[in-house]
Amino acid sequence: MDDRQFRTAMGKFATGVTVIATEVEGDIHGMTANAFMSVSLDPKLVVVSIGEKAKILNKIKESKIFTVNILAADQQELSMIFAGQLKEHKEVVFERLDGKPVLAGAVAQVACEVSAEHVEGDHTLFIGRVTDIHLEDKEPLVFYSGKYRSLVAEQPVTI
Repeated sequence: MDDRQFRTAMGKFATGVTVIATEVEGDIHGMTANAFMSVSLDPKLVVVSIGEKAKILNKIKESKIFTVNILAADQQELSMIFAGQLKEHKEVVFERLDGKPVLAGAVAQVACEVSAEHVEGDHTLFIGRVTDIHLEDKEPLVFYSGKYRSLVAEQPVTI
């Protein structure tokens, strides 16, 4: 199989869209990612997968903290900003959760301290110990087959 076939197959898994953020010496750094999952309930752990070429990789290694911001359906522009898809500079305002930078309006904000890191292939997996969570009652931004999507609620069937 070639790289394109592998990427296409992986794109058939519908995911939420996140922005991973960290802070080093007062500067906030962020990256759009969909490689995120929960690992453990006790202790509460999550994992993010960061490519070796990503600028944020060494920032997380240095700071030992990160946040996962699960984007809401109305936050596609933020996803595009942190994916480097928008050419014009847009100012992004961050809030704080447990002293860590988070995006206002996200469906979920998850603050983490790095508990372990594992290099696998061309990515580093950061295991994060969750230190705080903030939730909003919103619809998530969804990514499937290379496109942004939104959820559509099923209509009840009446007989």
